[in-house]
Amino acid sequence: MGIEPAWTVAARYYKLADVHGYEGFLSKVKEMEALGGTLAVLFTGSIDPSSGKSWCPDCVVAEPIVDSVMKDKTEVHFLRVFVGPRDFWKDPQCPFRTNPDTRLKSIPTLIIWKSQSKLDGSDITDSNLIAMLFED
Repeated sequence: MGIEPAWTVAARYYKLADVHGYEGFLSKVKEMEALGGTLAVLFTGSIDPSSGKSWCPDCVVAEPIVDSVMKDKTEVHFLRVFVGPRDFWKDPQCPFRTNPDTRLKSIPTLIIWKSQSKLDGSDITDSNLIAMLFED
């Protein structure tokens, strides 16, 4: 099962966007911040053209679990960021790792933008923990 295209799930979210790469992320996150409200950002591995799936097996597992929780979050803006090819992500100087607003250590990672709320590793495959991210 590959990553579902944004246009097939857009009706489930107040605002949904997919972006590819760091520059796309910077541009889209500013645009979505301007909308106000809660912004959830999922960082995931890019799609491997040869398989049609993310090169990141943990991302393939986490995506449907995140989606199952997010489908009811109609008040939340949702940004899915494809971080790029594996070699780009694994570079210690990858901007997703060094940006003080993201400081990613692993993917997949789900964060509530501009907050301390973050899930990664095996935590992102627990739907209860994902739901708790959105509790006050």
